[in-house]
Amino acid sequence: MLEKLGKFVAFMNKYFTLWIVLGAVAAYFDPAPFKPLSKYVSYCIMAVMLSMGLTVSVKDFQLVFSRPKDVGWGIVLRYLIMPFVALALTKILGLPPVLAVGMILVGCCPSGVASNVMTFLAKGDVALSVTVSSVNTLLAPLITPFMFTLLAGSIIEIDTWGILKDILKIVLIPVGLGITIRYFFSTFVDKITPIIPIVSLIAIFVTTSSGFALSADSFASVAWIAFVAVVLHNLTGLSVGYLAARAVGMPNYKAKAISFEIGMENGGLAMALAIAHLAPLAFIPAAIFNLVHNITGPAVATFWRSRLEKQQAEAAMAENTSLKKG
Repeated sequence: MLEKLGKFVAFMNKYFTLWIVLGAVAAYFDPAPFKPLSKYVSYCIMAVMLSMGLTVSVKDFQLVFSRPKDVGWGIVLRYLIMPFVALALTKILGLPPVLAVGMILVGCCPSGVASNVMTFLAKGDVALSVTVSSVNTLLAPLITPFMFTLLAGSIIEIDTWGILKDILKIVLIPVGLGITIRYFFSTFVDKITPIIPIVSLIAIFVTTSSGFALSADSFASVAWIAFVAVVLHNLTGLSVGYLAARAVGMPNYKAKAISFEIGMENGGLAMALAIAHLAPLAFIPAAIFNLVHNITGPAVATFWRSRLEKQQAEAAMAENTSLKKG
């Protein structure tokens, strides 16, 4: 039974972006059925965070002590690059205040859980990716509210403590619960691991479609500029993240991990916080980011993987040629 369910989940997850896009389009053209789903957004993100916790073991944090420099750079670069890139883009593009705060909120949120998968596909340092995303997520209650207040507080009034409490409730508690369950019931968790991704799919579908429904009336007037801003934010994060990691001395495979940790955001958390604390339209950057990074992430990962495999094939061919000549 679990095997069949696992295959179904794998099929659904393969077309993850398609289902999310279809939900967003349906919600935009017929918002009424989707608007009531907004009251479940926080619970959906809690479910995603619980799922993340179930995939994280205590061993994943060993790198904090065995490779503190790598993990430290991953954390510092994560919270330096994306918030300030978001702020710069809001100024350069002259975004309306409601979109500007939405963009900045996305930049201040921790790494997205998909970053680990993208690092694996790109043949990067998966252990580093898992550790950095886990630590960044655990630090989010301390960093995200205050970073957001610092950068967006001059645009709107921000309930810093309300956001902090929501992140504790939505992120820290579910992740901690998931890690605890995995620690004490690892055999059971291993059995259900293949079906865990469906939780994220359903949660992001509900979150995205309800957000588009709430902002449907105003979306058309800001869609183009919001899309441009989000794409630039995402691509800048991926590229600057990689270059910054290389600049501090990381080899290629580690830099790939840091690139995804910086360029792929926890859009679901940003959506939940935007719906709870900001105007409906502020949700749009997070919603678009959630779609965009699920397209750019796999594309970049595939490119890096193909390039590495080509280099390995060329090296093997050169070695064989050298041996034959010898």
